[in-house]
Amino acid sequence: MEDQDNGHQKPTTSQEPSADGTPVTDFRFEVFGFIARPISEVYEAVADPAILSEYFTTGGAIGRLETGATVQWDFADFPGAFPVTVLRAKPAETISLRWGAAPGTSVEQDGTVVDFLFTSVDDGARTKVAVREQAWKPTGDGAAAAFGNCMGWTGMLAAMKVWLEHGIRLRDGFYR
Repeated sequence: MEDQDNGHQKPTTSQEPSADGTPVTDFRFEVFGFIARPISEVYEAVADPAILSEYFTTGGAIGRLETGATVQWDFADFPGAFPVTVLRAKPAETISLRWGAAPGTSVEQDGTVVDFLFTSVDDGARTKVAVREQAWKPTGDGAAAAFGNCMGWTGMLAAMKVWLEHGIRLRDGFYR
């Protein structure tokens, strides 16, 4: 359900209908941030495994995010590498991927869908990056997983911003 005051997603529960009165079938959210770099550089910071490994996948990323690819992401602070399937990648516009979810938390067997949307602003001086994730079950476990990932994607955007703008690894030691 859209929050009319600020355009951000407002959480709903399975007992609360959406704005149009239909039942809520999954939790979804969007987070975003602005990075003072051109859109092509910001897109590459997500698509290129070497750059992604500098600020986000602290255990390393293997494979470029290209349509149809299955890549591997690993986090030193959350051990265990796992596959990420790229559903769609259109340079300087969007990346859509699917990754696994804890058992019983996703409405889809293969996990949740994450969309990265890149928009050039201020005559190309900055880029708005939005991250949307959907397909969380409207249950307590689904909500906990969705809110945890919402925190994670917010952290990813902050880490990307300080890496690209200042060369600082914000994530180091952040989660443990």
